Amino acid sequence: MLIGEAARRSGVSARMLRHYDTLGLVRPTGRTVGGYREYSPQDIRRIFHVESLRSLGLSLRDIGRALDDPGFTPTALVADLVQRSEERLRRERELLERLRAVDSSGPAEWEDVHRLVELLHGLASPSPARRQQTALSSEDTPATARMLAEALLAEPDTNVAGALRWALARAGGEGVAAGAAGLDSDDVEVRRRAVFTLAGTTGDDAAASLLRALDDPDVAVREHAALALGGRGEPAAVPVLIAMVVAGTKDVEAGEALGVVAQKTDDTAIVGTLVDTLAAHTADPAVRLRVAQALAEVPGADAAGVLADLMRDPDRAVSLTATAISRMRDRTGRTSANNANDRLAPGH
Repeated sequence: MLIGEAARRSGVSARMLRHYDTLGLVRPTGRTVGGYREYSPQDIRRIFHVESLRSLGLSLRDIGRALDDPGFTPTALVADLVQRSEERLRRERELLERLRAVDSSGPAEWEDVHRLVELLHGLASPSPARRQQTALSSEDTPATARMLAEALLAEPDTNVAGALRWALARAGGEGVAAGAAGLDSDDVEVRRRAVFTLAGTTGDDAAASLLRALDDPDVAVREHAALALGGRGEPAAVPVLIAMVVAGTKDVEAGEALGVVAQKTDDTAIVGTLVDTLAAHTADPAVRLRVAQALAEVPGADAAGVLADLMRDPDRAVSLTATAISRMRDRTGRTSANNANDRLAPGH
């Protein structure tokens, strides 16, 4: 068949077929008496092979090697194509997010677009110093706040993250939206940054998102949410706070948060849960010691009664701690575990 028919059957233009012939990639099997290219069914099949490999991103040179070199192995080449494709997709995703960010801001003039692009470049810089400076010098606008919030969820550097949180605090509620979105991430580090952001944000929306975080599979996310909610007097944080006391993870802060909840709600329920905790850890004096310290933060007669029982604990450290806390409660009405520990230190 002549080149026109070959082009029709293969879907490749006659011009490209001539180019393939020049490169030696697909040479027609014969020529007519008039010198026109004449393609055989085998030639058409080779054209399809060429187009198939082109669809994978191979260069024409690599395609020629793949088809003509019997010893050619595609493994390394395909792996390189995969890497290049992933990099290209990454760049395209970054461009798409950048365009969406600019579009959502509704820029009125090109100068607005320029400022937003500069902000995006600064926040995406490989230099932590430049990212930090960008955050500190950012403008206080809703569009800027959205970009800062998204950058915060992805920021691994502690100093830069602090600058981003400071900048977000000026912008109002955008940090809540970013934190709420970050809690749904599959990346545990993103969820930890999200809950840290929410913990520093006030308002009902932030509290609602922190309540969701109490059920997070990651213990660090749960604990940070519980401390933030406990400091606001939220009773839903109590189970996680008591688990922290038992585990000895930020148990002093957890005890203080339990005290805040007890003052704002019914302290009887908290004391009852602590009593159950003592009953479940009769063989572990370290847990009983931490429970005694937590009771120092809980007001009321019920807490005082449990401390009185702990004054008779067989473990000397537990009984001394409970005694010191009880005495200071008698004098001040309520004291802190830290003060009780100070009284037990050498020299007191």
